[in-house]
Amino acid sequence: MHQPLTSFKSGPLSGRVRVPGDKSISHRSLIFGALATGTTRISGLLEAEDVLATARVVAALGAEVAREGEDWLVRGRGVGGLRAPDGALDFGNSGTGARLMMGVVAGHDIAAVLTGDASLCRRPMGRILTPLKRMGLTVSEDRDTLPLRLRGTSEPIPIVYELPVPSAQVKSAVLIAGLHAPGRTSVIEPEATRDHTERMLAYFGAEVAVEPSDRGRVISVAGDAELAGRAVAVPGDPSSAAFLVAAALLAEGSDITVEGVLVNPTRTGFYETLREMGADIRYENERDQGGEPVADIRVRTGALAGVAVPAGRAPTMIDEYPCLAVLAAFAEGETRMEGLAELRVKESDRLAATAAGLAACGVDARIEGDTLIVTGGSRVGGGGTVATHMDHRIAMAFLTLGLASERPVTIDDSGFIATSFPSYIDLMTALGARLEPAEGNGA
Repeated sequence: MHQPLTSFKSGPLSGRVRVPGDKSISHRSLIFGALATGTTRISGLLEAEDVLATARVVAALGAEVAREGEDWLVRGRGVGGLRAPDGALDFGNSGTGARLMMGVVAGHDIAAVLTGDASLCRRPMGRILTPLKRMGLTVSEDRDTLPLRLRGTSEPIPIVYELPVPSAQVKSAVLIAGLHAPGRTSVIEPEATRDHTERMLAYFGAEVAVEPSDRGRVISVAGDAELAGRAVAVPGDPSSAAFLVAAALLAEGSDITVEGVLVNPTRTGFYETLREMGADIRYENERDQGGEPVADIRVRTGALAGVAVPAGRAPTMIDEYPCLAVLAAFAEGETRMEGLAELRVKESDRLAATAAGLAACGVDARIEGDTLIVTGGSRVGGGGTVATHMDHRIAMAFLTLGLASERPVTIDDSGFIATSFPSYIDLMTALGARLEPAEGNGA
């Protein structure tokens, strides 16, 4: 059942809020907890559908997973100690969970069927399967989309793998499989990608090395690893915080603070770009939390100017481009966002969906190859109905646009927002935004 939602032009937003835990770190804390011996206690876990799917999968593989008060406990089985599941492993809409778990299966002598919802079953997995097959994973189907029947091995082969395109998920899957291989498994990345896997593996006790080379960074992990359960405090998700920050930049007179947000340099390209556009954004109370840098982000409304966003920045903000495109609609001049090929294989074709949504709201936007070009101005008409294509980030981006456009903006389905940010509507309403079910809800 579709859940249309409309956003209306808003007055000032104000307050201090905390967004849910980072999705990338939440997935990894569950998976590494399952691969560790002893108990991992996780505070601040993102309790969204994507992450809960990973929790169910980890339990199906033999780890004990339980919620205790506000925390989650994972009692792991050690590297190589997980068991074959009784049924298919269903990841719902979670590409991260599915792809990381392929690395887990590759390093275990088990067979498993991986599947997901209609959206996930359209997303390509070949980029992950290619190196894992070299390590000993076998795939029954002659295709690269879910559902897939995989067979791992108790003796994965250590490899040196150079990423053809930047991908933290490919890097992570290879390193996870390498935990149970003899010798060292290495990944060469020409451009830096999210480094949560290497940070967290080291935190759990793996022998991890990160070294520069003439081809980029080389990340390696020693096999026959022994991970130990740890306490993990998950910081706020910067990709979720982006939507609140964007709303405050657009709703005139706003002044908000988003507390406890992850500001890892591999994740902050969006905030770097906003500063280049002239946004009033400050990091306050900067600190370290479980090996990750964290800060409170204060943002106030101000005029924005169009900029050129280089392709090299894409890995540090790949999930924020729909939100940035909405901000670009209100920025004076032209904003060019280059190197967006990866957006075509997300939960939807985000590049096409973003351009179509902007056009529906009267914004001048065009795609040239893998570049999105938005010509903005201080006034945006709005008034459109945007097709979300079952994509949570498209949904939240265009609800943000409606908060500052002349006419309301309706999205065709808000249900998928819960895959990453289940408290989004409540938090936005608490800050002062006006979001209401659209007429015809349930059509």
